[in-house]
Amino acid sequence: MAAVAPQSVDRATARHVVAASFLSWMLDACDFFIVLFTLDNVAHSFGVSLEAVLLAPTLTLITRPVGAFLCGRAADKYGRKPVLMATIGIYSLIEVLSALSPTLGIFLGLRAVFGIALGGVWGVGTSLIMESVPPTWRGTASGILQAGYPAGYLLASLMFLLLPVMGWRGLFILGGCSVVSALYIALRVPESPDWLARHAQGATGMRAGAQQPGMLAVVRNNTALCIFAVALMTGFNFMSHGSQDLYPKVFLALERHISPPSITTMVVIYNIAAMAGGLVFGMLSQKIGRQYAIAVAALATLPLLPLWTLPSSPVLLGVGAACIQFCIQGAWGVVPAYLSELSPASVRATFPGLAYQCGNLLAASNALLQTQIAGWLGVGLAPALMLTVGGGALGVLVLTLLNARLNWRVTA
Repeated sequence: MAAVAPQSVDRATARHVVAASFLSWMLDACDFFIVLFTLDNVAHSFGVSLEAVLLAPTLTLITRPVGAFLCGRAADKYGRKPVLMATIGIYSLIEVLSALSPTLGIFLGLRAVFGIALGGVWGVGTSLIMESVPPTWRGTASGILQAGYPAGYLLASLMFLLLPVMGWRGLFILGGCSVVSALYIALRVPESPDWLARHAQGATGMRAGAQQPGMLAVVRNNTALCIFAVALMTGFNFMSHGSQDLYPKVFLALERHISPPSITTMVVIYNIAAMAGGLVFGMLSQKIGRQYAIAVAALATLPLLPLWTLPSSPVLLGVGAACIQFCIQGAWGVVPAYLSELSPASVRATFPGLAYQCGNLLAASNALLQTQIAGWLGVGLAPALMLTVGGGALGVLVLTLLNARLNWRVTA
């Protein structure tokens, strides 16, 4: 695997890097989930059907790989810090502009551009963390970064309580406060020492006629690795989106007729469990290896599927949801470190984010697939949820163990 930079910043500074990257990803995720919580309100405001507004999150998902590539390449060329700050500033501005949208068309266009910024944050933040923290911190730092996603989900659910007071436009304006994380980065976070060293070497190499390999060269030299990474992240996204997108409103509310307060409590509990899982398995990966920590979490997901979907009791369903999110997001907690260590140094801001977002794009049909399976079987969503999430977990398990055996190595 490609080695990430050795420890070259003091621990106090490393803590600021971890905190800033977590904050950026949490606020980015929060801004994404605000849309999902307010779909019906947006539809009513524009006088259109809910199906028309559902195009907004779809467009965001479609453009995320574009952002991963553009922002990643910019960060590899110009530095992690300025690109991360610019990306945060862009998605914060788009969130405010979305609140001011006079028509649905403008709103949808802005959500497509938002997807570009959303797709860029994770990869750039991942490279900044992994190149800045001590090697012994990488597993824990990986878990902390990935915990930002369920933390953003939780924050959005709490902000949703303000809907009667602020309306959906007010929530979007409030989401624009994410720009504070860019200010934090500007004041307390230095540029990646690894990028600075390679940039200096690259400048010397250019004077001598040498060039750093580009993304296309890396893909050509590592085709099997690239296919593996995208396939792995497709499985990961089927696990996460398969267990989140339809579960609260469609499965719990419409099928199981669980009351809104109970659903809110369950969402809070299973997101806290998700954050804990990311930290636990991130730290575990530091001891047993990245692949095996992911494999353990994916394997533990499989026997929990019946508890997550089959009980009629809200208490048992809540226990199942907390346990399965602990394992799913536990596996996710290892991903930033795992993909960074697989990545060539010259494209470390591009490769992990692009693999993640391409996998996300391939799994974007998850909700449609789950509803189609439920329709074919005619017995509700429970079997469809178990099949898609279980299939994703099984794919992740097989692929990580396969790579542990083959041990693909990066050729820059």
